[in-house]
Amino acid sequence: MSETLALLVALPVLTALIPVVLGRIWQKAGWTVAFVGTVLHLALVVQLARAIRIEGTVSYAVGNFAPPIGIELVGDWISATLVGLVSVITLIVLIFERDRNDSSDAFYSELLLLIAGLSGIFVTGDLFNLYVFLEITGLATYALVATNPSPRAAVASLKYLLVGTIGASLYLLGVGYLYISTGTLNMADLSQQLAEVGYTSPLILTGFVLIMIGLGVKTALFPLHTWQPDAYTESSDSVTVHIAALVSTAAAYAIFRVTFAVFTPSFASAVPVALDALTIAALLSIIIGSVFAIMQTNLKRMLAYSSVSQFGLVIVGISVINETALVGSLVHLVGHAVMKAGLFIAIGGLSIVAGGYELEDMRGIAQRAPILSAGFVVLAFALVGVPPAVGFVGKWNIVLGAINSGDWIVAVVVVTSTLLTLAYFARVIERMYFNSPISIDQTAATDGGQARPSVPFQTRALVSILAFASVSFGLVAIQFITAITPIVGGYLTWLISPHSVRWLQW
Repeated sequence: MSETLALLVALPVLTALIPVVLGRIWQKAGWTVAFVGTVLHLALVVQLARAIRIEGTVSYAVGNFAPPIGIELVGDWISATLVGLVSVITLIVLIFERDRNDSSDAFYSELLLLIAGLSGIFVTGDLFNLYVFLEITGLATYALVATNPSPRAAVASLKYLLVGTIGASLYLLGVGYLYISTGTLNMADLSQQLAEVGYTSPLILTGFVLIMIGLGVKTALFPLHTWQPDAYTESSDSVTVHIAALVSTAAAYAIFRVTFAVFTPSFASAVPVALDALTIAALLSIIIGSVFAIMQTNLKRMLAYSSVSQFGLVIVGISVINETALVGSLVHLVGHAVMKAGLFIAIGGLSIVAGGYELEDMRGIAQRAPILSAGFVVLAFALVGVPPAVGFVGKWNIVLGAINSGDWIVAVVVVTSTLLTLAYFARVIERMYFNSPISIDQTAATDGGQARPSVPFQTRALVSILAFASVSFGLVAIQFITAITPIVGGYLTWLISPHSVRWLQW
């Protein structure tokens, strides 16, 4: 059953070849191939979940070379949930993209390669292999951003490529320092070897700094976020949905795995300043991302800066080194993908009716697109953290964990970010519901005298489903928390002593 882990990566790679080949004899074959491939990928996730339920954590040695020499793939409830999220979000993107029906077969090949890269990030147990999957994910994403024919999209893709390559290079350099120190790349083996070498070794410290900076670029933590606003804004709507929901999510998960599976909480005890630096970066992302979001007039750009803030929340929950905060961080990681996918789909649908993505285009839009507007509001309040939505569950646990650890600054910043999130969404909702709509004459004039096209049924249905999911997941989050708590507790057994020396604690 552990072979399922390898198939989660191999299947999308092999399937990605089909649209390009089959497209020569069957036009528009890409969508069908991608849809079937993603359904099969989801079936593999279900198979993996069954194996985990029976066996607990499962692993697979690639090529039958036993770790730490060989490459190891590992599956637990956290990675299985995130890989399942890849399948589900991709299916949603494909249904959303079907409405537009204007993408080439190459687009779907790139999408399938992105699935392979993301799946690999979530299941790999090897630090160099993680770099390989980060690069597959990055290259596929750069290409997808450039599929939008706009010249601005090409510039955004190039900028993303340059910044992302620098981040990946720094990560690889950090892995090299760790390999020089320990002679191993397997995450489980590294956790043992690093303790023997000594956490205060200059090579170990340099490796940690470089890896975290590299992953910080991929996650879009402030001030390493500069690629994200343009990439989100200039991409086609379906690409924005996919990368907003999954790409930074994978990088944030990589920070979680490296922090706890490789360096372990013992590193935080021995070198508390390292986690302080990560906490500071996350807190700055939370505040500055929210402030920049308030300043935006383009809704896609607003949601891009919102992601900078939201991933700051995820990383600060990781850096607290507390079971409750870490559980909250993982819940928010999954919930953010659902909520942000729904918000970007809603914006894509509303732009059809409004004729643009600008804030003023949304004036009175609720009268012309009531279902999409209502779905946007539900998703917005879920991201703000209004109970019982999943956004509340994640933030509540992060705040509670920070208080339990004495990190009062973290708790205050997280609560403040909730108010800032409400502020930038309130501007949009106010124009949707409490401003006079653009007159029919103005609308006709804008469209050259023609009626603006209606929003496809699939788009309205997807937004409604994701809005419902954001609330229902909050109601049943206890099941997810129960499943992942033993895993989190296992990571935290490495903690030698409470890191009460951290200056952030009052």
